[in-house]
Amino acid sequence: MRRNAVQSPLQQPAAAAADWDVVIIGGGAAGVGAARRLAASGLRILMLEAAARIGGRAFTTEIAGLALDLGCGWLHSADRNPWVGIAEASGFTVDRRLPAWGQQYRDLGFSRAERAAADRAFATWHERLTTAPPPSDRAADALEPGGPWNAYLQAISGLVNGAGLEQLSVADYLAYDEASTARNWRATAGYGTLVAASLPATTALRLATPAQAVALDRGGVRIATAAGTVTGRSAILAVSTAVLAGDAIRLPAALDAWRHAAACLPLGRDEKLFLEIVGDGPFAAETHVLGDPRDAGTGAYYIRPLGRPVIEGFFGGEGAGALAEAGPAAGFALAVDQLAALFGADVRRCLRPLAASAWSRSDRIGGAYSHALPGHAAARGDLARPFEDRLFFAGEATHGSDFSTAHGAYESGVRAAEEALAALKVRARTASGVRRER
Repeated sequence: MRRNAVQSPLQQPAAAAADWDVVIIGGGAAGVGAARRLAASGLRILMLEAAARIGGRAFTTEIAGLALDLGCGWLHSADRNPWVGIAEASGFTVDRRLPAWGQQYRDLGFSRAERAAADRAFATWHERLTTAPPPSDRAADALEPGGPWNAYLQAISGLVNGAGLEQLSVADYLAYDEASTARNWRATAGYGTLVAASLPATTALRLATPAQAVALDRGGVRIATAAGTVTGRSAILAVSTAVLAGDAIRLPAALDAWRHAAACLPLGRDEKLFLEIVGDGPFAAETHVLGDPRDAGTGAYYIRPLGRPVIEGFFGGEGAGALAEAGPAAGFALAVDQLAALFGADVRRCLRPLAASAWSRSDRIGGAYSHALPGHAAARGDLARPFEDRLFFAGEATHGSDFSTAHGAYESGVRAAEEALAALKVRARTASGVRRER
């Protein structure tokens, strides 16, 4: 990885006590999890968030009176997801209906016989992963050469992992698959709304304040921002792997191993768009269709979620990449074309663009969620390691099995906060001992 060649004035020893006990860099689900764990500690906690809002990749926007999740939307593994308890304790409604994924409304464009064949292809591929995983650890190497449903399997990988099977570690994929409980619920007010509302009021917050550089000194850490320098006894980096591996934050050369681990856990591409249903149209609530099961870049469409007059289009991997490059107008046009091919040309008149995400274009996030490259599943543990009991790392990518989820991010924030608390207690005992010796 590229080292920082320029010495920053932040790398000089601190002359005074730190401003804060713990500085949390990043206000997504991981940062909020860390802040909640630290809330009762009595320590001075500051959160720095680059955006003008809290939530990170959990983002609910309100358009036309509708709460739309442009980021994560489902409480995955909901029967053990901590956000469920947080939601209910805070008065949020949790919808426990089963998702319509895997269904094809009225068999449109994807007959039952074809779905059965596609399901068998998926099951065969998955069986190979578990019983005879390829030595390469590359999920694509378990595909049947020339298999008639390989494009379908690639589409599913894009939607689930944000990347094609060539980029996917088998060991990493199975770690998530084995841990998932397959329970998926929804916060009706929006996942992003829930995350943003869960930051403790005792946490000092500076929005629109991106960290520009993190440096080490004898007393802790120094963090450069456009608004000035912040000092802390410790810091929790709760930012995406794209940020850690990139140039958005200058890091000391001593953290090159962490930057390398982040580079082995790139963010996949997943994007959402919402179409408003104007009038009636042939769209039944809580139904689902796959646009074209023979296209690796197809969109998946959730119709009237929670009864709302919208269609949520979800694109992953190859499809999300094409949308990011072509822009939202092209994405809306593709979605309408795929829906018209299934429901008939008349539906064009009752579909109106509402909103679209652009996660891969965000400099301070850089994509959807992480996947391990083949041979690099262990990078998650490498990235989660503390550095000198001063820097701690959180984020969905640092979770060993619940990566790519908001609850995995939350739990990683709690873990990093506990590590920081333990380290600060040790330092306090050590300092007390030194004073007594004097």
